[in-house]
Order: sequence, then C-alpha cells, then structure tokens
Amino acid sequence: METAPPAPDIAQRYEMLQAGLDLLDQGITVFDGNLRLVAWNQPFLRLLDFPDDLAEVGTPFETFIRHNALRGEYGPGDPESQIAERVAAAANFAAHVTERQRPNGRVLLLRGEPLPHKGFVTLYSDITEQRYIENLTEHQNIQLEERVRRRTAQLENANANLTRANTENTRITAALRRSEERLRLINDTIPILIGYVDKHEVYQYANKGYSDWYGDPENGVIGRAVRDVVGDHVYGQVRDPVRKALGGQQMTYEYQMERQGQTVFARSTLVPETTPEGETLGFFVFSHEITEQKRMQAALVQAQKMEAIGQLTGGLAHDFNNLLTVVIGNLAALQDHRPNDAEVNEFVEPALQSARRGVQLIKRLLTFSRQQPLEPQAVDIGRLISGLSKLVRRSLPESIAVSTDLAGASLHALVDPGQLESALLNFALNSRDAMPEGGRLHVAARAVELTSDAGAFDVPAGSYAMIEVADNGCGMDAATLSRVFEPFFTTKRFGLGSGLGLSMAYGFVKQSGGGISIQSQPGQGTTVLMVLPLTTPELDVDLPEDDIQLAHGGELVLLVEDEPNVRRVVRQLLIDLGYPVIEAENGAQALEMIEHIPDIAIVVSDVIMPGGINGRQLADAVLSGHPQMRIVLMSGYTDEGDEAGVVSDLPILAKPFVRQDLVRALQRANKEKP
Repeated sequence: METAPPAPDIAQRYEMLQAGLDLLDQGITVFDGNLRLVAWNQPFLRLLDFPDDLAEVGTPFETFIRHNALRGEYGPGDPESQIAERVAAAANFAAHVTERQRPNGRVLLLRGEPLPHKGFVTLYSDITEQRYIENLTEHQNIQLEERVRRRTAQLENANANLTRANTENTRITAALRRSEERLRLINDTIPILIGYVDKHEVYQYANKGYSDWYGDPENGVIGRAVRDVVGDHVYGQVRDPVRKALGGQQMTYEYQMERQGQTVFARSTLVPETTPEGETLGFFVFSHEITEQKRMQAALVQAQKMEAIGQLTGGLAHDFNNLLTVVIGNLAALQDHRPNDAEVNEFVEPALQSARRGVQLIKRLLTFSRQQPLEPQAVDIGRLISGLSKLVRRSLPESIAVSTDLAGASLHALVDPGQLESALLNFALNSRDAMPEGGRLHVAARAVELTSDAGAFDVPAGSYAMIEVADNGCGMDAATLSRVFEPFFTTKRFGLGSGLGLSMAYGFVKQSGGGISIQSQPGQGTTVLMVLPLTTPELDVDLPEDDIQLAHGGELVLLVEDEPNVRRVVRQLLIDLGYPVIEAENGAQALEMIEHIPDIAIVVSDVIMPGGINGRQLADAVLSGHPQMRIVLMSGYTDEGDEAGVVSDLPILAKPFVRQDLVRALQRANKEKP
C-alpha cells in the first residue's frame, strides 16, 4: 500500500506564510500579550530601517524602541524616558492611529489594533507621497489664486494703457500669453484634477488630468455643463456640494464612478470665487483619486467581519455539537436496543444520517472561519464532486448549465474535504459572476501523470488527481490573470467580494502538496486546473464487538458535564461499557469529589464549562495532585491552541461521538498510564 505524502511541516507552513507577508506593500508586526514579536515582514524592516538580525520570534517590543531611541529616532531627550513612555503605551493594548516622520523625511502611518487575547497587530504605511500631494495641492491652490489675481491686474493695466501704444499692448499680451502657458504647463503636470465652473454650472477651465479623468480630449470639457461632463450618476452625488459652493461655501466630498470598467473613487474640494461685494462668480475644483485608499479600508473592514464571523461560529459550534451529541446518542441507543426492529430503524437511520450531516456542516463553518484545523484524509474526489454538484446547482441561476465528467474512476487525494469543497464552490461562484447572461459550467476529474508539465503547477513530477472547473464567461486579461491569487485583489465592485477566495484556495492546495493553474482570455472563458497528489483509500475499520469491553472496565468514572441531556447520553455510553459512573456539573464540584472519593480512576470532562474552571484547567489541577488518574476531554469546539500551563497530549473526544469513539479515547488514556 502506498503511503500518503507527508503534510507540510511547521517550517514549510511558516515559510509560505512569511513569503505571503513579504509580498505586501505595507509593513506588519504582531506582538503577543507579553509584548514579544510573533510575526513580521520585510516591508516593516525596510520602512523603519531595522536590521534583519533584530527581527526574531520573541524579540521584546522594548528592543525595537531602544534601537530607535539610541539612534535619535524620537528626537532630543532622555532615551530611557522615551523608551519607558512608549512601552507603557503599548502595554495598554489600545487601538491607535498615528503618523510619524522619520529622520530620513519619510512619513509613516501606524495603525494598531488589539488582538482578542492581548497583544496587537500593527500596519505601517508609507504615506509620504500622499502628504506631498496634499501639500502640493494646497500650494497650488494658493499659487493659482495668486496667479489669477496677478493676471487680472495685468489685464486691467493692459486695458488702461491700451490707448497709449500698440507696442506696449503687444508686449503685455505676449507676457500674458507666456504666463498663461507656464501656468497651464504646471496645472497639466501636477497629479491633481483642476477645473473652474462658473455660476451657471459650466466649465470655463479644466487641466489635462481633469479631461483625461472623464475620458474627454484635452479642452473637451470647457464650455460644457457639469452634468453633461460627469454624467447623471456622478452628478447625483455632487449636486448638493456644487450648489453649496455656488452659495459661497467651501465644500469637500467623495464620489465614485465607473471608469474603464472599474469602480474608482475620488475626493474633491470646491473653492468659491467671490467678488468684494460677496457675489459668487463660480468655484475652483481640486480633485485626486482615492481608490487604493478605499480598497485598503474595505480590506480592513472585511478582516474585521471575518473575525466576527469566527467568534460567532465558534460559539454556535459548541452549542450545536452539544445538541447533536444528545440527538445522535439517543438515536444510536435506540438503534442498539432495537437492532432487529425494521420499523424503528426505518425512522432512526434517516434521522442519524441527517444529524451526522449536521456535524459535517459545523466543521465546514469552522473551516470557513479559520477556527478548525486542517483534517486531511483520503477523499474520494468523484463522490465529493457528485455531492457538491447539488449545492452548486442550487447556487446558480437556471441560465447556467452545469455538467460533470468524473471519468468513471475512483480517485483519492489526501486533503481536507471541507477545504476542498470550499475551494470548488468558490470557483463555481466566480464562474457564475463571469456569466451574468448565462452559459456553461463544467467540472471534471481524472488521474494524470505529470512529468515535464509539472512546472506549470509548481509541483514535483508524479501521479495526481486533476480537477477542472471551466466556464465560457467573460474571461480575464493578462493583467488581471497575473494578480488573481493576491490577497484582497478583486475585480468585483465593493461589497460583493473580499478578494480572499482564490488566495485561500491557493494556500490550501499548496499546503496539500498540489498546485493550481488558471487559463483565461477575454471573451474566451476561464479554466481552473487543480492537481492534488493521489493516495490510496482508507479502510473504515470498526472495533470488533469483542473489544468493546475494556480491560479496565469496572473502574469508577467521574463524568463532568454542565449540560444534563449530554451528561445523560455519555453516562449511558459509559454504563454500557461496564463502568460505574458518578457525575459533576462543573469543575469546582468535580475537584471536591476527587478529593473525597479515592476510588475515582477516570475523569471524563467537557472542555468548555461555566463556573470559572474549564475542562483543561480541571485536567491540569487533577494531574498535579493525582498523576495516576486517567483523563479524557470532550469538546464541542476544537480550538487550535492550549491555554497556558495546560497539558496538550490528553485524548480529546470531538462532540458528537459514538460508543466506539469513546472506546478509542479510553484506550488511549489507558495506554498513557502505567
């Protein structure tokens, strides 16, 4: 039997994560609750000019502050006072946004957010160019007003002296022309959209950038009404600021528009021009694009939503798994007590199957919210796709035809089935969005032998299961195709996509030892090819009935569970296995019983319980005073880390479970004790 390829070790996963972080334009650091460095990327070291050897896991936050203080980063003053002040502020773990100008003149924006279990994550953005543009805009505003004033004065002087001499008039006209040409050159060069609108809402001036922004030829804006130039959609957003500006108020606002097939955002400032008598003649328009800034804000909001979904899903998983433990436990008990009753089993078996599907649904929710560790197993690709096709069919409009080709072969790959389903569903939904008028979606799977073509997937040569998801939608150009796996990159308008789906699928496939290749051209559709290493199917080996009665059966078990219905189900399972059982509702009650009842040999406890002592803390306390005692933990929600000071090698039963799962956990607990 061939063995499955080993899953990537911690070092490989760390390298992949670090490589992804290093591709970001922004710097990032993560410090834990003890103010020690957990993660960082190269842009952070580059933006703050830190040496590479300073950044190591566990480096204290104070070390970076001291490095800065000693090289005068914070200006004159006592370095120790500067260090103490900044370390004390960081220890508050409060959200903060600050700007700091470094000695090299670069301006950095620091945005810090506290983490759920203390510590904080900080983003470092170089906004030097942004601040430069803002200052330049302000300077140009002043310069433009001054030039207009001077030009007006020159024109008045020219008119007053027009009758004096034609030669003088010619000289003044030439000087004004040169001045106007220089002013236009400046206005057409700076990265600011500049225009002038009169009191009738008609453009009297627009620089080249302004004309280009709206797709008009140079000077194609002058003489046209605002509504005609910007269109009805944009005019509906700017109408009120325009009217207030014509009333004499300086206005600043943001608007969005469709430009070259993309949604773009801009911020505009309207500066009224008034006479000494207070009459408004019109207003100047100064605009600049803020699309990238909006995308970063949307990405931050999306990350916060994902965190909220994760927290909600974790709580729901615990409650639902407790409910399913009661449902499955009672149905299985009924089936055990009436094994030959076909009429009873006719109702019990469908109910058991549905309850088990509920267990899988909870696992998928946890996987989606990134709170369920990967659980690779030998997955029958054809069976998974067949089951998923029903969900895909319900998720697509009738105008899209769905077909599958599974080649009639049994293909097995060592992957997390929930992650694979999520990736395939993401591909299908992307295809749906690429075919708004309808089309075809085809999903196929087959075994392939990659040799020289393995480089296209960045995988070694060998045997793989290839999954193909193809559509005949709008396709992608080369520029879009080159960025599809970038985190937060999306061609969908704001609110319809996070830009995380393909990057998450890519990361999952690479962690599973496979690769992805995407082929697409505008108007020719898109084909996603995914390869995963082949493996042999796992045999479902159930414990024989002879193994149900354990060698240690008859020992006293303390069952600790706060839910009465769950407690009743687990108690009955233990009794069926030949164990006498006593019960406790919480950790404090369990500790008291352990101290007064020396016959207790095994503790079976839930992990999450009220009363201040959870299952892991109970296990830690029990093993400290009674190292010979055996412990099995039950959990309706598997988190990825143990709490400080708690042993992590105890058997953990994932709720809901059946009798054989309990047998295996008890056997493991027995093996770990003399």
